[in-house]
Amino acid sequence: MGNAQDKPPGIRPDSSTARTQRAPEKGLANGTPRDRDRDRADGRRERDSPAVDTSYLDAPAGALPPHLARIKNEGNHLFKHGQFADALEKYTQAIEESAKEGIDSPEDLCILYSNRAACYLKDGNSSDCIQDCTKALELQPYSLKPLLRRAMAYESLERYRKAYVDYKTVLQLDTGIQAAHDSVHRITKMLIEQDGPEWREKLPEIPVVPLSVQQQHREKPISIELAQARATRAAQEEARRKEARFTLLKREGNDLVKKGHFQEALEKYSECLALKPDECALYTNRAICFLKLGHFKEAKQDCDSALQLEPSNKKAFYRRALAYKGLKDYLSASSDLQEVLQLDPNVVEAEEELEVVTGLLRKSLMDNKAHTPQV
Repeated sequence: MGNAQDKPPGIRPDSSTARTQRAPEKGLANGTPRDRDRDRADGRRERDSPAVDTSYLDAPAGALPPHLARIKNEGNHLFKHGQFADALEKYTQAIEESAKEGIDSPEDLCILYSNRAACYLKDGNSSDCIQDCTKALELQPYSLKPLLRRAMAYESLERYRKAYVDYKTVLQLDTGIQAAHDSVHRITKMLIEQDGPEWREKLPEIPVVPLSVQQQHREKPISIELAQARATRAAQEEARRKEARFTLLKREGNDLVKKGHFQEALEKYSECLALKPDECALYTNRAICFLKLGHFKEAKQDCDSALQLEPSNKKAFYRRALAYKGLKDYLSASSDLQEVLQLDPNVVEAEEELEVVTGLLRKSLMDNKAHTPQV
């Protein structure tokens, strides 16, 4: 017991480590033959591997001197690859060295603060993000990205009034930023719940962006991403308008049918079909109007169109049967009514109409026979 040494349980010195500890210093300096072989192999791999292109790091960055431009570009590269903490350090370094060297370029410093703010925002540090965005806006008032990032930071901190003001300012500069539109809509609901009907009166004053600044933003060349975003938003807006117009016209058409105003209803359904030519129900609805107006050929055509879209549509078969009946094609009417009953045996109207059509068909055959001269 007295000579025994306590050892941590489960930890044992590695045998190779033990041998290395006993080896003379010369062995440590020169390494083993296996080590030398591995080093030579590593050297060959380094020579054989393609060189990594880092020329983008030397790209100019506004009025920043080359060494600061490189630091900023390194930050941009790290940010793009999701290394936000490392990117933040680079932007901080560029900001601090710019101050030491007395760099007088508000636009470049604004970008550095705005970029660092983006890092803070990605890391969930909304307070520092707001500080950097505010500093950027002091350097370059009405700069779009700092405004947008500060708005997002305010929103994450539930400071909805300030967020609303910044988002509305952003939209004065560029109405095509969908994220700002969505956020304004979302925050408006929250402010109404929070402050009631007089929520607008509790807002800070929304600054009016000078027309000259708005014009500068419009004249700036837009990126491919922004152009695509604007095109997407325009398409979405057009689709929403189209859908709203369609819904209104269809509702008006249905109401007119209930009132017996079939000509006006027909016109509403025709406008609907100009917006959505593949909507089956519109054809069957318009077919009713044609039937009521005695336009049996047009009613049949609409039912044909409906059945091309939905081959098992009961309403289309039934209304086409009525159109055939109006055209005195009782055999085709009977066939369509039987199709309805095959799809749904419980359609009482189809059963009753089939009896009527069968009687008319029988009478028609008898009349034809009576008027056919006997040979």
